[in-house]
Amino acid sequence: MSIQVGDSIPSMSLMQGTAEGPKGITTEALFGGKTVVVFGVPGAFTPTCSAKHLPGFVQHAAAFRAKGVDAIVCMAANDAFVMGAWGKDQGVGENVVMLADGSAAFTKALGLELDLTARGMGVRCQRFAMVVQDGRVSHVAVEAPGAFEVSKAETILAAL
Repeated sequence: MSIQVGDSIPSMSLMQGTAEGPKGITTEALFGGKTVVVFGVPGAFTPTCSAKHLPGFVQHAAAFRAKGVDAIVCMAANDAFVMGAWGKDQGVGENVVMLADGSAAFTKALGLELDLTARGMGVRCQRFAMVVQDGRVSHVAVEAPGAFEVSKAETILAAL
């Protein structure tokens, strides 16, 4: 079962992709005492993720901050080096934290995994977005397969 409104974010250690290389971070440090928008994508450098999903959150970063969001987090089942390179390629700067979930452990703990093994991509993250307030989910939107509507930056902004 996937994570629901009211659920707490699981306690885990994760990796961030940064311009300086991989950097460890715990879910407590990432979500504790903050309002965080997290969106998940099936993969870095993939068409919809690169052309629409990530750019929308970068474009609207100031609007999210104006609504009290402390951080925007992009996560994918890619390694920290890939996430860092994708963030650099997309010009995210300080606007979006690039969260690497290379083994999909966090994705699985959230119940948001997508098995694309038959397509040669392994286990990935479903396309989703959620709002987390002090470690607890206050809004979650998971896309239907192939869709890109409920997890758009504009849709999440409207939900805040």
